[in-house]
Amino acid sequence: MELLVCIKRVPMVGGRIAVTADGLAVDTKMLGFTVSPHEECAVEEAIRVTERHGGSVTVLTLGPPEAAEQLRDALALGAHRAVLLETDGREWGPAATAAAIVAAIRDREATAGRFDLLLFGNEAADSADYQVGIRVARALGLPCVTAVKQLEADPAGGPEGAAGRLVARREHRGATEAFAVALPAVVTVKEGINLPRYPSLPGRMRARKAPLDTAAASFTPDPLERRKLRVPTSDRKGAEILGRGPDAVPALVDLLDEMGVLA
Repeated sequence: MELLVCIKRVPMVGGRIAVTADGLAVDTKMLGFTVSPHEECAVEEAIRVTERHGGSVTVLTLGPPEAAEQLRDALALGAHRAVLLETDGREWGPAATAAAIVAAIRDREATAGRFDLLLFGNEAADSADYQVGIRVARALGLPCVTAVKQLEADPAGGPEGAAGRLVARREHRGATEAFAVALPAVVTVKEGINLPRYPSLPGRMRARKAPLDTAAASFTPDPLERRKLRVPTSDRKGAEILGRGPDAVPALVDLLDEMGVLA
């Protein structure tokens, strides 16, 4: 099977988020970068599929030249090929991003054939727009299953003329939904579908030397315009020491009474 996994370079979580002076972007001077957690799981799932059924995994990202680091992280885990669609500093919303990915996929199909399965993270860790995978599926006319937590691919089990089939399962309102679709298809996976492996030292060494396919991203103006970003204000919460030993009991009782626990 030929699999494509689309990943995104995002700021590492856990640090304090600030916006630039013009309010149009996240200030990343003091932040590191990584791959969105959902997409880390997508890479792992693609590698597991090829371990079971053979084939290859291509990882693709749209971003600045520095995004090559995230591609090499995926190569270190076991992906076979990496493609960087370089951006030029303009704002790329979900519509523009999806259009660039679709153009790259169609160029690939014209020379090397189609992908059997396209995997995306369910949403990016920074923008959380939930749109790119769905937009790509619609543009390519492919079936799409979102928020998947379990995936079973059968490259030889589809109807005549299809590359195979897959069964994708997701959780919804306490129940499990199962979708059987023919390949090729698009699937967006959620964190928790698997536990991504750690890259081995030989894998890191190979990834460092591996060639990357680089191309200029095809930009399509996004119909939505970003006007301003704002970091939400929140009440800071911290621990309060009520006292020490028996002297703290009255304060503890008062607090439990205030919370309604003793009512």
